[in-house]
Amino acid sequence: MHTDVLVVGGGLGGVAAALAALRAGRSVILTEEFDWLGGQLTSQGVPPDEHTWVEQFGVTASYRALRDGIRDYYRRHYPLTARSRAAKELNPGAGYVSKLCHEPRVAVAVIESLLAPYRASRRLQVLQPYKPVSATTDGDRVASVTVGHRDTGAELTLTAPYILDATETGELLPLTGTEYVTGFESQAMTGEPSAPAEAQPLNMQAVSFCFAVDHVDGDHVGDKPANYAFWRNYQPPFWGDRMLSWHAPDPRTLEPSVRTFTPNPDDDPLTVVADQRKTGGDTNLWTFRRIAARQHFEPGAYESDICLVNWPMIDYLEGPVFDVPDAAKHLEGAKELSRSVFYWLQTEAPRPDGGTGFPGLRLRGDLLGSTDGLAQAPYIRESRRIAAEYTIVEQDLSVAVRGSAGAVEYGDTVGVGMYRIDLHPSTGGDNYIDVASSPFRIPLGALIPQRVDNLLPASKNLGTTHITNGCYRLHPVEWNVGEAAGLLAAFCLDRGASPRAVRNSPALLVEFQSRLSDQGVELSWPDVTGY
Repeated sequence: MHTDVLVVGGGLGGVAAALAALRAGRSVILTEEFDWLGGQLTSQGVPPDEHTWVEQFGVTASYRALRDGIRDYYRRHYPLTARSRAAKELNPGAGYVSKLCHEPRVAVAVIESLLAPYRASRRLQVLQPYKPVSATTDGDRVASVTVGHRDTGAELTLTAPYILDATETGELLPLTGTEYVTGFESQAMTGEPSAPAEAQPLNMQAVSFCFAVDHVDGDHVGDKPANYAFWRNYQPPFWGDRMLSWHAPDPRTLEPSVRTFTPNPDDDPLTVVADQRKTGGDTNLWTFRRIAARQHFEPGAYESDICLVNWPMIDYLEGPVFDVPDAAKHLEGAKELSRSVFYWLQTEAPRPDGGTGFPGLRLRGDLLGSTDGLAQAPYIRESRRIAAEYTIVEQDLSVAVRGSAGAVEYGDTVGVGMYRIDLHPSTGGDNYIDVASSPFRIPLGALIPQRVDNLLPASKNLGTTHITNGCYRLHPVEWNVGEAAGLLAAFCLDRGASPRAVRNSPALLVEFQSRLSDQGVELSWPDVTGY
């Protein structure tokens, strides 16, 4: 099969890339290995992690359309109370992590509606569930990518002038021989204050298998997981207690911290203020990533709130899940940890009343499109990353380094983002790294491989370091990266120019940035201060 732009991976970056190329008049093939498009927002089950100004500025127009579409879907289809329906900035879950916590299936419906007219015109073909299995190259160009059906193994060979890697782990990079890095770079390589003395390529952020729960009458305790005893007693040296406890380090101070867990509080969801400038919001784990607040809906519509479990205790630290021979073992281990956390919650977790266990907790895999109760896909925080023409480093945007000067103002900006440098504990035994960040730009140089001409990163695989991946990996930034990559591929086809030439030709760069602006991609920030 042949197309103008091939997008491999249907996460947020892949969807944004496909939409951008389609809006530019190009044909697109989009592949995805899981049952839902949307990646971390949907199949991975993670409500959007966003900056404090998201309702005003700092995201692309198409990302805002996605957010608006999610709210509109609730207003059209859900039995909201009149008061909640009238709320301009409706937060369906009233979670503290985000101003828009919601059920993943709603985001799937909105993404499908955005893509629907292009499917109907046949300019978009979605191959699902397919994942890349091999590739061919011709010199410094990728000639083809072969994808295999997840269930049947049937293979298709795909060709395109431009190929975008929007997979969660940068899967096309090793398949195509594109130079890349993983894990920690050394301080000698990057000059970063938070980098270690020696490079640690297999020391990567934890992955997590998220799951959703509600709490109703009855005893819903199931079978004890096979490795429950191991996980029940598991204690990293820096944790301060067993992971299966209410204790965990505070990400920003690393001091011991105690979380609380109170199912179905009688709080007013319209009074919840989700602002990560003030706090990470995870003091109360029930409301931290709540995706349905029952008080938003007409009485009786929901038996219970619905809580999305993406908590410190489900971070899997025993090994990386790619570029190692036992990756499958570690993926299964991450699942087993999440199952053990759920069983602990039902049977042994200390309750506020002095008892133990919450047997009324139920897994809500039906809300995540899965049969085993967990999210369809692991939450991947850190990908393979291209060796780029420009690599974004900590000192480009750290508040401690840059101070009042703000982040480096890249002249080749193709978008903006903002999040603290937020690194979860890692497979090498490191604690959180959580560094205040300035609102930053996305440099085009970070989207261009040093050698390969027609392969572009469109997800978390752009030219960041292990450190700066911590703020470039979040939902709106991934979307912006994908959108910029899709528009760049279309622009290069229109102009007969390479991505490298666009970056290094002032006239082409200005023209491309003008096209980005016309599509609602913000290229710079107003005068705001980081946190």
